[in-house]
Amino acid sequence: QVQLVESGGGLVQAGGSLRLSCAASGRTLSRYNMGWFRQAPGKGREFVASIRWSDGRTSYADSAKGRFTISRDNAKNMVYLQMNSLKPEDTGIYVCAAGQVYFDDGYWGQGTQVIVSS
Repeated sequence: QVQLVESGGGLVQAGGSLRLSCAASGRTLSRYNMGWFRQAPGKGREFVASIRWSDGRTSYADSAKGRFTISRDNAKNMVYLQMNSLKPEDTGIYVCAAGQVYFDDGYWGQGTQVIVSS
């Protein structure tokens, strides 16, 4: 079993920055794709960013492109999400996920809350 623990969330002003971390334990994640999702009250789960372990390719939601950066540290089994120029609409619970092919059938963390005020 894989366990994922997120950290780094908080309350920030619009235009500020946060760096989220996802620590993985259990099985090795060397062959897993890693991703970040977020969900706000009354909204569905929204894809934010992902990174492949095999080739390091990254993918971003249109709302995150140019402001967010996903990265990894294989030696530490860590995944990060650097968030710059934060907007109020970025508010939500950010959840780390790991999947071999699709995240729906993978592993999920508990989430860390991000609140961006105007």
